[in-house]
Amino acid sequence: MNIASRICGLSAPGEVLVSATVRELARTSAGVEFEDRGEQEMKGGGAGAGVRGAGGGRALMDLDVRFALTADGVRIACGTAGKGRPLVRVGNPPFSYFQLEWRDSEFYDRLCSNRMVVTFDPRGTGMSDREVEDYSLDARLLDLESVVDLLGLQEFALSGVWSSGPLVIAYAARHPERVTHLILDDAFADGGGVRGTPQSRAIRALVGDWEAVTEHIAFTFAGSGGAEAQRYAEFMRACVTHDGYLRMTPALAEADATDLLPNVHAPTLILQHGGIRTGMADHARHMAALIPNARMVMLQGKEEDDLDHLLAAMDEFLGDEAARALPAPAVSGAFRTVLFTDIVGHTEMMQRLGDAKGRDVLREHERITRETLKAHGGAEVKTMGDGFMASFGSVTSAMECAIALQRAFAGALTRPFGPPSPSGGEGRGDGERIAIRIGLNAGEPIEEDGDLFGATVILASRIAAKAGAGEILIPEPVRHLLSGKTFVFSDRGEFEMKGFDDAVRLYEVRWRE
Repeated sequence: MNIASRICGLSAPGEVLVSATVRELARTSAGVEFEDRGEQEMKGGGAGAGVRGAGGGRALMDLDVRFALTADGVRIACGTAGKGRPLVRVGNPPFSYFQLEWRDSEFYDRLCSNRMVVTFDPRGTGMSDREVEDYSLDARLLDLESVVDLLGLQEFALSGVWSSGPLVIAYAARHPERVTHLILDDAFADGGGVRGTPQSRAIRALVGDWEAVTEHIAFTFAGSGGAEAQRYAEFMRACVTHDGYLRMTPALAEADATDLLPNVHAPTLILQHGGIRTGMADHARHMAALIPNARMVMLQGKEEDDLDHLLAAMDEFLGDEAARALPAPAVSGAFRTVLFTDIVGHTEMMQRLGDAKGRDVLREHERITRETLKAHGGAEVKTMGDGFMASFGSVTSAMECAIALQRAFAGALTRPFGPPSPSGGEGRGDGERIAIRIGLNAGEPIEEDGDLFGATVILASRIAAKAGAGEILIPEPVRHLLSGKTFVFSDRGEFEMKGFDDAVRLYEVRWRE
């Protein structure tokens, strides 16, 4: 409706202007001819693509566009395509314009081939109302609620991309009866965590120059350069006005659904692309550790580089009958020690080595970790790409395993890459050294469908995050449980842990002594 009004305002007396979509739909009508008037800038930051002379791909032609009205009076543009079980894919604010995203999109064309795909432009973006003041998480949840209510969806799979992560996590946690599956695609739970990265700080320094901001985002976050970066930057400027971007981004940075992660009970697929030039993989691993029944899949390159594997992962996940079965009731389990590991500098290593060689290093890491866990009676709970979560029935066994892991990686040099060296070795002789951090905690975690979660697990994860390369950290209660053993500890002091009222005193295990 907004686009039609703006196109009408561009036409001269006696003229009829249509969008590229209408031209495509009417191209077979007898006696109707069209003249390409090129791209036009739209009032309010709309896309010039609204009056392009070329039509879109099959997914765009099949797109049924409607408008929902939120409880606070905002009109939200939404579209549906395909038939079958519904998948609601939430756009990435502030850069969402689904009509442009679907044009000639192989991804959406294939995604809706065996299901109904629902998408919408969040408030302030695309074809939805642009002049909006409230961009809080609760307000943006109204956008999603208005769309699913308009379409009469009672149960559906839900997918979030990038900064829509907090929104879909919050909705899934609050409405477990409606969300059958959750997909987090290069998404994060805490907008403030991303805002604190060097890349985000560099963008804020350019905030007064709209063109520079969008070009920097295209290069930094999308990994695009040259003409590709220019096209992506133009797309972003079509999605939202500069003023809208300035109003929206502080609210997006404040959105934090981290505390809701343990309350997400829908089967969850976390997709992370290695070609994105940020530390997003760290956020993905953190979410995988805290969401019950979550699985994480690392993909090579950027989204458009490996559509086959991306769509195969989504199809397998959404078509998994076992995943759609009702989960077993969550019950408090026996006393266990929970161990988390994480490769230090994983993101930098992947950027330095590339996807193929980096994956070789990760396989070696997985082999060493699994062999060590097995040797010490540990049970692998899940892997987060470059880290593991494991549980032990014995605190002593868990500690012995942690020490064995650090010693194994301290003495290991992964298989060298490249052609044989002149000295006759099997490679260049500069294999990759892996350094890991480890954190442990003990208690009675909640068990559900083979996964563990609850305060015991959350604290173990956050303790691991405090450790440095080659370090093992434990809280004071675990140290007391190990009294009388031969382990050596050093007091690291008290630390504030997010989500915990009291400071936690941590001890480093001096495993080299």
